[in-house]
Amino acid sequence: MKKTIDEHAARFDSHAADYDDDHGPEYRACADLVIEHATAGPEDVVLDLGTGTGEIALALAPHAKRVIGRDISEGMLEQARRKASAEGIENVEFGPGTFREPNVSPEGPVDVAVSNFAMHHLADDEKRTAIETIAGLGSRRFVLGDVMFFGSPDPDEPFYSPEVDDPATVGTLADALTSAGFSITAVERVHEQVGVLVAERATDEAA
Repeated sequence: MKKTIDEHAARFDSHAADYDDDHGPEYRACADLVIEHATAGPEDVVLDLGTGTGEIALALAPHAKRVIGRDISEGMLEQARRKASAEGIENVEFGPGTFREPNVSPEGPVDVAVSNFAMHHLADDEKRTAIETIAGLGSRRFVLGDVMFFGSPDPDEPFYSPEVDDPATVGTLADALTSAGFSITAVERVHEQVGVLVAERATDEAA
């Protein structure tokens, strides 16, 4: 991580109010694919890491038993809570948490974990630790939408800030996922530098 958690949190706090209006088509395509591939059911507990203003968490809530949104930015979380209240969604809970410490209560396993445009803030070793943490929660499926390199990075089409972010190659992410006990079941390339990975574990392993 090229910046501290507090520095990242402050950066997102300052953009929380207009964050939803500041996305390009690639981000939105990733969000839609993450929601589609999550396939949360009525008995599923869903964890959304790096939830931001709750776009994905709130989209999944009507289909899930419970959704847990975690973020490092209190400004983002406040926006998410306001949206949930305005939409009358009661089975979602937003609170502070990180990839390493998602602060999920020990009420039972997380069935499905999702994340969109958040993990690229971590260094590659931190990504691996984050994926191991997600696997340790019992998740049977992890859907990751993010900046990721399908080929060589193109400096003319950046989807990240090199001074603060650290995207990985698709191969690096796939290796981390398989090392944590997941199998890659789908790869969606939105752009040469943006995509979605769907990883699953056998039901008996996830239990």
